[in-house]
Amino acid sequence: MKARVCFLVGLAVLLTIFAATIGCTKAPNDAQIQSDVQAKISADSGLAGKQLGIQAASGAVTLSGNVDNDAQRDAAARYAAGVPGVKQVINNLTVTPPAPPAAAEAPPAPAEPAKSLKHKSHPKATEEAPASPQPEVAQNMTPPPAPAPAPPPPPPPPQKVTVPSGTTLAVRLVDTVDSEAATQGQTFHATLDSPLAVDGNVVIPAGYPVEGHVVQVQSAGKFAGQSLLVLQLDRVKAGDNYYNIQTDQYKRQGSSRGKNTAEKVGAGAGIGALIGALAGGGKGAAIGAAAGGGLGAGAQAVTHGQQIKLASETVLNFTLQAPVSVLPAQNPNAGRQQLGNP
Repeated sequence: MKARVCFLVGLAVLLTIFAATIGCTKAPNDAQIQSDVQAKISADSGLAGKQLGIQAASGAVTLSGNVDNDAQRDAAARYAAGVPGVKQVINNLTVTPPAPPAAAEAPPAPAEPAKSLKHKSHPKATEEAPASPQPEVAQNMTPPPAPAPAPPPPPPPPQKVTVPSGTTLAVRLVDTVDSEAATQGQTFHATLDSPLAVDGNVVIPAGYPVEGHVVQVQSAGKFAGQSLLVLQLDRVKAGDNYYNIQTDQYKRQGSSRGKNTAEKVGAGAGIGALIGALAGGGKGAAIGAAAGGGLGAGAQAVTHGQQIKLASETVLNFTLQAPVSVLPAQNPNAGRQQLGNP
């Protein structure tokens, strides 16, 4: 009877620990995620005064609003990606540099009052003063040179051209993106592999820089799981200007050879612990758990998931999800020499 009571008490303790573990692993809801992202961004002195929009839906966080520079834009994305429960960060922040302060105009100098001169007339001096000699007029004087012609008016400034939604962007990677080393929110660099044209006219020639970020990354584990890599473009350069863009996502998923191995490990440890408890509890339960865990690990140690590695010079295709207006690049020879420009 006493052994039966001990068995029931031990089983109740195990069930209580299991229920507490499940409760602790409950993922945070969208409201909590949004609050945590807002708190992290507000703690940054450069972002504290910005009116940024933060929306969370099913673990995907969307950032919108204006920031002063690219460093603030990337920092906001990193803060959002570091919040527990965030699966995806959509960075729609726009870089708008602050306007320089207007120079103060100097006050005009006060005008000097006109001096009135009083002349006294001297009749005798006027009558007796000799006439001043008249200067001789030089003959055959050279005429002054003709004025230079006015310069032609400057050409009209170039007009922006709108690249429509649905346009395909073929880009060539500059950085290597690896599912085993990449992190969520990480920026990658690429170049246009083919020119962007509207109605047959080239707007952005090939070779101009493009930037994007890692939306989601998952590395295949030793024992189980599939590798996953999701990329999205953020902005493209044309001439001397960068333009924010919205594209679809490039998704690549690796194969997995260790299917259900994680479940096998957990099941092995649980069965071992139960056997140990039935054998006498206490020390027996610990021995059983160790034996079960070792059995599960040995069963799946030979399997390994496939990692995803996108090497430099890999060509990827994206599609514009919203139109973008840009100034056409004036230099058709702008190529890979501009790769170093951030």
